[in-house]
Amino acid sequence: MEKTVTALNRLYDFFLSEKTKKQTEKVILVIALVSFFIHLILIYLTNFKVVGFTPDWELLQNPISAIYTPFSFILIYEVYLLIYYLPKSFTTYITKQYEIITLIIIRKLFKDLSVLELSTDWFEIKDDLQFTYDILASVILFYLIYQFQKQGKLKQIIKPNLQPKIVRFINKKKLIAVVLVPLFFLMAITTSIEWYSGISLSTNQVPSFESINNLFFDDFFTVLILVDVVLLLVSFFYTDKFHKIIRNSGFVVSTILIRLSFGVTGLISTILIVFAVLFGLTIILIHNKFEENINVKIKNHSTND
Repeated sequence: MEKTVTALNRLYDFFLSEKTKKQTEKVILVIALVSFFIHLILIYLTNFKVVGFTPDWELLQNPISAIYTPFSFILIYEVYLLIYYLPKSFTTYITKQYEIITLIIIRKLFKDLSVLELSTDWFEIKDDLQFTYDILASVILFYLIYQFQKQGKLKQIIKPNLQPKIVRFINKKKLIAVVLVPLFFLMAITTSIEWYSGISLSTNQVPSFESINNLFFDDFFTVLILVDVVLLLVSFFYTDKFHKIIRNSGFVVSTILIRLSFGVTGLISTILIVFAVLFGLTIILIHNKFEENINVKIKNHSTND
């Protein structure tokens, strides 16, 4: 058993140590910066007809859309941070899910900005309407995430006899995190190859924007649903408290709602995302009310002793 734990800790340190996190951050930032300039150069080369891409492709019409590419790499780093925080804090792990979907909307805004039609018919133009929905959703999600983080910082009183159980639960989460790092890396490579295979210079054929925007993340959130379910089932071995079970179950529902948003477009997709985060916030608010009552009882019991 000790050898297994030691091997797990070594793998965990290799993939998810503080040192690895800092190195990953530097690499991703360099790649994001380089990709921005490459995208920018492609836009100008396409506009001057130096390369064979069609200028009608949404991501090659305006220099503003070049911001879309570095944001994609920033999102990859956010995926790594989600795995990094999984063993450390369950609420931070869920917060990262919400941050990722919000950044996906922000990334889409940069593309929308490049094709906005400023006219008196704003509310009759589909793309302008979608931009309005997305920018309002971004502000709402930003506030909801702030409130979620605030609630997630509230700590419960942990009894000394529960410490060994918590350590075992953390080791289980470390194992899941170690498995997720190479899994998501392989998923990213596979989806990139599939996307590049859809580009044809000879026929000017390129993938649709919706397929690009959902690239990797529809599968990513599908995996997260499975991970959340596993965490829920494993948590049954370490707690039988009703409010904990409901909290973890609620987070699974929230992740499912986010995943469903990739299957639809327009306003419905935006509403699903906002409702998913709002649902998660409501769950943690009620959970914390339960914790407050429990903590009051523990303090009163300690005082009486």
